[in-house]
Amino acid sequence: QCPWGAPKTASISCSLADVMSEQLAKELQLEEENAAFPEAVAVAEGPFITGENIDTSSDLMLAQMLQMEFDREYDAQLRREEKKFNGDSKVSISFENYRKVHPFDSDSSEDEVDWQDTRHDPYRADKPTTTPKKGFIGKGKDITTKHDEVVCGRKNTARMENFAPEFQVGDGIGMDLKLSNQVFNALKQHAYSEERRSARLHEKKEHSTAEKAVDPKTRLLLYKMVNAGMLETITGCISTGKESVVFHAYGGKSATEDDKVIPPECAIKVFKTTLNEFKNRDKYIKDDYRFKDRFSKLNPRKIIRMWAEKEMHNLTRMQNAGIPCPQVVILKKHILVMSFIGQDQVPAPKLKDVKLNSEDMKKAYYQILNMMQRLYKECKLVHADLSEYNMLWHDGKVWLIDVSQSVEPTHPHGLEFLFRDCRNVSQFFQKGGVAEALNERELFNAVSGLNITADNEVDFQAEIEALEKMNEDHVQNHGKKVSTFSSDGDPPIYNE
Repeated sequence: QCPWGAPKTASISCSLADVMSEQLAKELQLEEENAAFPEAVAVAEGPFITGENIDTSSDLMLAQMLQMEFDREYDAQLRREEKKFNGDSKVSISFENYRKVHPFDSDSSEDEVDWQDTRHDPYRADKPTTTPKKGFIGKGKDITTKHDEVVCGRKNTARMENFAPEFQVGDGIGMDLKLSNQVFNALKQHAYSEERRSARLHEKKEHSTAEKAVDPKTRLLLYKMVNAGMLETITGCISTGKESVVFHAYGGKSATEDDKVIPPECAIKVFKTTLNEFKNRDKYIKDDYRFKDRFSKLNPRKIIRMWAEKEMHNLTRMQNAGIPCPQVVILKKHILVMSFIGQDQVPAPKLKDVKLNSEDMKKAYYQILNMMQRLYKECKLVHADLSEYNMLWHDGKVWLIDVSQSVEPTHPHGLEFLFRDCRNVSQFFQKGGVAEALNERELFNAVSGLNITADNEVDFQAEIEALEKMNEDHVQNHGKKVSTFSSDGDPPIYNE
């Protein structure tokens, strides 16, 4: 036999009537379906949830029925929300992916009318009735103007939907709430103020320091100091103020970039980068000729770094003159590391908190008087915020701190700041029982060397302002930063 030959098949003969029989056609179709879809036939033979055949004796069957009903209700609610969200917009958003029941599994007929399609939809705001150009509708007693209380109240309720999403207004339309113009305007103003407040809080959180002045940028700078070996560990907060926060730290073994020896205990002064406390203090720096050219070219946040730089320069001058003050270690942006005035994490007490006997109080007074004179003559500085709050008592000596606002005597308000310092010092020691304490006018002349003779404080301050005006005119005309104050020789230096 040839392998390429066609196989011989026995032909089955049938009549034309059998071929055209409908019963034969159904049997052949059923055989093909059973061969192609055996699973479908098996599922069809099992129990199926229908309205006619429901077996309520099975807990599983009841759970499936309840779940199916819940899914249908959820889908109906989802359709209502979708319709409310889209409204009359030409661009609609579909919630089809969030539905529980497949559209082909739903038993709702196409000709069934949803109750949400009627005019009594509580989720859909009624369109406000348009008022014609004449300004009223109706006739006679039934006339209604555009200023009608009910009409305006409903319009105001509908306008509340335009508030910010963070401002919860509730379902006023469903309750048929009618807001008067006064109440609506108050709510509108409150919504705008809350929106601005939220923006400010967000800006403060992102770009400003936190409550303890340790924002992510500050924390990163402190981590770098610890990793570089300049600091061993940061123990905690010493004091907090409106403009800065001071932390205590133990010095590391490695030296700074300019080979400065790091003291065993350090004080880290972190200037807060919030601008609220510095808005009224720009007069201390914008008229200082050392920073005047840079002041106008910087944004407000970089000016705060200038405050730290200003304190570093002032402390360096005081240290070179031998005035007891913290020693500068390193400056990194708005973080100033200094030597710690105290011992074993305990800071030295402020002069207002320490209880001194009469002898120590008198000793402290003459020390401060000597430091004020040296600060003015040798350092060419005025503290500008000198009081018992910025003087520490440590090892039987007075230490000056917080000199970021200190200015030179040639400052347009330098003499005014000096007179204010003299008043604070004089009043404190006079109340402390120091009989030798000079009054503010005598102390001013003793520190500055200016022999201002005035019978009362008003005339005294008038002469101070005249001297400042004369010096400011001289600086503007000649461009010199030297003082033109006339003095009758140097004042006597009060030693300790």
